[in-house]
Amino acid sequence: MADTRTLEVELSTTGLDAQGRPQRSPLTVASYPALEPDFADEHMLINIGPQHPATHGVLRLVLELDGETVVRCIPHIGYLHCGFEKIGEYRQYNQIIPWTDREDYLNSIGNNIAFALGAERLFGIEITERCTVLRVIAGELSRIISHLVWLGTTCIDIGAFTPFLWAFQERERVYDLLERWVGARLTTSATRVGGMAADIPDGWTAALDGFIKTFPQTIEQVDRMLTKNGIWVGRTVGLGVMSADEATNYGLSGPMLRASGVAYDVRKDFPYLGYETYDFDIPVGTHGDVYDRYLVRMEELRQSVRILEQALARLPGGPVNVDDARVILPPKSKATSEMESMIHHFKQVMEGPRPPIGEAYVVVESPKGEKGYYMVSDGTSKPVRWRIRPPSFVNLAAIPKMVEGHLLSDVIAINASIDIVMGEIDR
Repeated sequence: MADTRTLEVELSTTGLDAQGRPQRSPLTVASYPALEPDFADEHMLINIGPQHPATHGVLRLVLELDGETVVRCIPHIGYLHCGFEKIGEYRQYNQIIPWTDREDYLNSIGNNIAFALGAERLFGIEITERCTVLRVIAGELSRIISHLVWLGTTCIDIGAFTPFLWAFQERERVYDLLERWVGARLTTSATRVGGMAADIPDGWTAALDGFIKTFPQTIEQVDRMLTKNGIWVGRTVGLGVMSADEATNYGLSGPMLRASGVAYDVRKDFPYLGYETYDFDIPVGTHGDVYDRYLVRMEELRQSVRILEQALARLPGGPVNVDDARVILPPKSKATSEMESMIHHFKQVMEGPRPPIGEAYVVVESPKGEKGYYMVSDGTSKPVRWRIRPPSFVNLAAIPKMVEGHLLSDVIAINASIDIVMGEIDR
């Protein structure tokens, strides 16, 4: 108390008031001595990541700030590098499929399908009609999984919690379907060169039909909570704007490109798996901001349901794998009872199928954009080169442009709107 009274006396400039207490004059910032240098014209460098939950992986963003405004953003990647492409040069084609699970692990079965399509083009294989439709079903279920995770985690990033629970409940339902089909949930390894690891079990189509009929209700719940919510709109509208020309010049694809007004979708422009025979729309935004990316992905969930309905209605009978013992393992019953089948089984397991000399490139529409696989064969059972065209890597390159001029808190929302998975970026 003695120190406090002394300080009051020292700060007093007008003597005592009518009650005899020290009277203090109003203080301004200029009244204090300059204890720190003037930072008014200096910028600050801060790190977001690499271990930050809002970066959706091991990503480091170095931000140069003027106050709270982002002047420059430098993304640093490579913390999760696994060497998928190099490892593929030492693996048989079917042995590479588990690695495709671990690139974009939210689209593992979609990656399985894309790689199998590339390898089948290299081998010169035509898959069965039943396998074609099952792959469409698997691909759209994988798209739903990926968009649901994006939706839930973006809500967490921006401050909403309830839609996260709704989204992840539906995600678990899809994982239950995949588990019944191939025995795995996150990393499926569902395809084989020439077919699938397994056909769907009895009762599976009825379970899928139940999901198709009830899932749209969850979409509408999220729509009612977020689309016209003042807080959500305030945190997303006008952020990270990319015009159609800018998005095209940066090489963006998927919802990132379509939100900017460019109606490009590999399923429509370069059809595969018979997508040209399905009736569905390509949602397109107008402003290219975080809000439009949200709207595009929400509509893509609805369109995936439309595709699933059509695929389920046309699912034919017949085999799921091609009838070629050189690429598809014979049944164990035959491998243990027929000499020729046992030889094929032995050669496939020990040596692996051998495609002709050549190269192949296949591109598909993954949930995050244009996903491509390029592979080169020298006639052996292992590719000479395996190269991935990851949409997350290309889309992330635009983040310095998108965050420039925005506030620090907006960086999290903009980064979330890109929908990246670092396993696909670092590879």
